[in-house]
Amino acid sequence: MAVYLNSEKLQGIFKEYAGSEKNTGSTESQIALFTYRIQSLSEHLKDHKKDHSCRRTLLTLVGKRKKMLQYLQGKDLTKYRSLISQLGLRK
Repeated sequence: MAVYLNSEKLQGIFKEYAGSEKNTGSTESQIALFTYRIQSLSEHLKDHKKDHSCRRTLLTLVGKRKKMLQYLQGKDLTKYRSLISQLGLRK
C-alpha cells in the first residue's frame, strides 16, 4: 500500500463500510477502499500530469471498482444504492 494509506485510515474505512475492522473482504469495504485510492490518485495527477504509471494504476482501479459495483448491484440492489449514495459516486 502507499504511504497515504496508513493502518488507521484502513481500519476506519473497513469499520465504516463493512461493519468491523476485521471484515476486509466485504464488497462494500473493497469498493470504499478503491474509491479512496482513486480520489488520492486523481489529486496526485492534477499536480503531476505526466505520471503515466500512476494514470495506469488509476484506470486499473476504476475498472476494478466498476466490476465490484456491478457484482454488488446484481447481488443486493439495496446495499448497492446505499453505498452509491454514501460514497457520492453517481447523481
